[in-house]
This record gives sequence, C-alpha cells and structure tokens, in this order.
Amino acid sequence: MNKIITYVKESYYELVNKVSWPTLQEVTSSSVVVLTASVIIALVILAMDMAFGAQKYSLMQFLYAL
Repeated sequence: MNKIITYVKESYYELVNKVSWPTLQEVTSSSVVVLTASVIIALVILAMDMAFGAQKYSLMQFLYAL
C-alpha cells in the first residue's frame, strides 16, 4: 500500500511542477489548425467520393459517357 501512495504523490508532483502545460493561446491556435486540416481532408474525401461514386451523375460516369 505504501508503494501506491508514493506513486500517487510522485505522479502529482510531476504533473504540477515538471510538466509544461500549453497556454490558452497555444491550445486555441493548435485547435484551429486541426479543425482546418480536418475540414480540408473531409472536403477532399467528399470530392473523391462524388467523383468515383456510383451516383447517377458522378464525374466518372460523365467521363465514360464521352
């Protein structure tokens, strides 16, 4: 039981005193970068899905009809 208490105390000390937490501005800017990249990747996947999909009016069906 003593080892567990020592582990918890050391973990708490490390989290409070040794870990460098990002500022609110850093977290916000990183979040914006991740959100922007996610939207761009989603749009690329949407475009690929619409181009190669089996919809009635897909880009590939239009090209094959030529």
